[in-house]
Amino acid sequence: MPKIRPVSDLRNNFAEISRIVHETSEPVFLTKNGYGDMVVMSFETYEKLQFESEVYFKLKEAELQAKQTNQRFSHKEFFDSLRQTLQKKVDDGNV
Repeated sequence: MPKIRPVSDLRNNFAEISRIVHETSEPVFLTKNGYGDMVVMSFETYEKLQFESEVYFKLKEAELQAKQTNQRFSHKEFFDSLRQTLQKKVDDGNV
């Protein structure tokens, strides 16, 4: 169940709101004059959401690239290529 509080609680009950967002890892929705105004969440929750968003974006990008070609690589082919690329960077002094 979402936690919804008036924005005045941010000033009057900051410690309680802070405790809630850290203990539950869920955001608290703040309202102003009965309408949604802002969302408060812990830094850890924010970072997790950002990471998940980035992963989703990268997967979507990979899906679109895969639709543009029929070329596929096996697990071994992919990691062999990755190792060669990394070794070249090491040899060139870029790592």
